[in-house]
Amino acid sequence: MTLTRGRRVRLAVDLRVAGTVTVAGDPVGEAAEVAGALLLGEGAEGVVERVDEPDGRPDPEAAEYERLVSLLESFGAQMPPASRERLEEEVRGLEPAWRAYRDRRPVVTARVRLDGGLVLERVRGDVLTEL
Repeated sequence: MTLTRGRRVRLAVDLRVAGTVTVAGDPVGEAAEVAGALLLGEGAEGVVERVDEPDGRPDPEAAEYERLVSLLESFGAQMPPASRERLEEEVRGLEPAWRAYRDRRPVVTARVRLDGGLVLERVRGDVLTEL
């Protein structure tokens, strides 16, 4: 699902917010834990208020890999065998750069205001479904 500002969404999974839950305004050093965990049930609905898309432009080698793979898929069958083999070799040489980019690709997150007033910050799109 593509996260879009203003879109209604629903939690697709149960979420457990762990860590220290304290009263807002308590001094940091003197805060007393008032709850052990906060649980949000699957099906809670809300609205996407903001989408945070980090700059995920691929490095030049990964971009070249994408370009060459597209070229190979589109025109590889029509190319002379020697040209196609050279192109396949270039693609194989750039594959490690592509894998490295894919592994570190930034995650798109959102700020979601649930109908009950609770706000979730930096929510990954894979835990939400579109309504």
